[in-house]
Amino acid sequence: MNDHAPNSWEARAEEYSLYGFTDLPSVRDRGTVVVTHGEGPYIVDTNGTRYLDSNSGLWNMVAGFDHTGLIEAAKAQYDRFPGYHAFFGRMSDQTVALSERLIEVSPFARGKVFYTNSGSEANDTMVKMLWFLNRATGRPQARKILTRKNAYHGVTAISASMTGKPYNEVFGLPLDGFIHLTCPHYWREGRDGESEAQFTARMAAELDEVIAREGADTIAGFFAEPVMGAGGVIPPSGGYFQAIQPILKKHGIPLISDEVICGFGRTGEVWGCETYGFMPDAIISSKALTAGYFPMGAVILGPDLTDRLQEAIDTIEEFPHGFTASGHPVGCAVALKAIDVVLEEGLLDMVRAGAPRMQAGLAEIARHPNIGELRGIGYMWALEAVKDRDGKVPFDGSLSVSERIANTCTDHGLICRPLGQSVVLCPPFTLTDAQMDEMIAKLDASLKQVFAEVA
Repeated sequence: MNDHAPNSWEARAEEYSLYGFTDLPSVRDRGTVVVTHGEGPYIVDTNGTRYLDSNSGLWNMVAGFDHTGLIEAAKAQYDRFPGYHAFFGRMSDQTVALSERLIEVSPFARGKVFYTNSGSEANDTMVKMLWFLNRATGRPQARKILTRKNAYHGVTAISASMTGKPYNEVFGLPLDGFIHLTCPHYWREGRDGESEAQFTARMAAELDEVIAREGADTIAGFFAEPVMGAGGVIPPSGGYFQAIQPILKKHGIPLISDEVICGFGRTGEVWGCETYGFMPDAIISSKALTAGYFPMGAVILGPDLTDRLQEAIDTIEEFPHGFTASGHPVGCAVALKAIDVVLEEGLLDMVRAGAPRMQAGLAEIARHPNIGELRGIGYMWALEAVKDRDGKVPFDGSLSVSERIANTCTDHGLICRPLGQSVVLCPPFTLTDAQMDEMIAKLDASLKQVFAEVA
């Protein structure tokens, strides 16, 4: 039971702070964990307790919590030029350098970049770009946005409308014109006797049917995460993007790859679209873009959307959109260093080398009869808890099984994330073999303890 002293950090947090995406019964029962600092992949709370954070903060702290190079890059830029905007034809030299670097490491031969402060704002901005260019080219009706159920694209009014999660109903969302197709999760959504190839074909047929029903000329774009992150780490069914992209191209509908989680190495390639073999029209980036050391997001436009948007902007001689901290020089300096850390200093290689060890360790855990599915790729995996594996029957929601698992992991010194009835692990790229084994062992012990209580 929560018994924190009245003036403790934990009690003060609960008195003065609102919690986002937090299971409040757990907080009331267990209290808040107030963190003071990090050591590699570990975080340390006000009581001196260390936790191996297999969540990478929130997918983003891919270089751990005390990377000297990233910290020094921020300090040096603060000393040199601590802040500016990217309005009125002015921007910092670091902003220019980062835009060049992002196009260089993107799959695009050329393009342009627009900066935001988060992935949510980047998705929101991309939608506004599509609406803007369509109105400017005589297609004001082309406003509808296609995403998928269980997708997560952010929390602004627009990006939350794109997010295919039922919890947004409490805000009266989604807004009109946001259409959610079936989640391409073969294990959960496949029909009896349906092969994975048949399931993928059904997903493509559904897309075609929705476009025909709504009218291709009313649809502005299709947004997709290569691997659904906050939906519970859901890779697409085999051949999914190869099946849907020709349909989108036939109807002239842009495909936007939301790489907020997948981008910069999480899947084992620089971009998730490279992992799954498709070429998007634009990329949404955040999180690992700065390795979590500065809040930043980016819209990276490919050649076609660059040209179309520029033409639309030229008609009114400005793009009336932006944020005070867009292209912040410190954030851009950190991002430049983060890209080098991932691509040039070995972090991407660490993911590629460590992913088989992570998968093998989790596969052993997945043999437990109350694990229905192990799914993932690279350094993003989920274990789905079930009451009955053969029937894919979930536990009763009142048991809060994934929350119990996460809380038990915390008791064992491991941070992981509950999502639905899944437990998600997305560790920093810097894990040593010993730390990887520690993560697996603590998760295994926690799962066995909880399943013994509820199964």
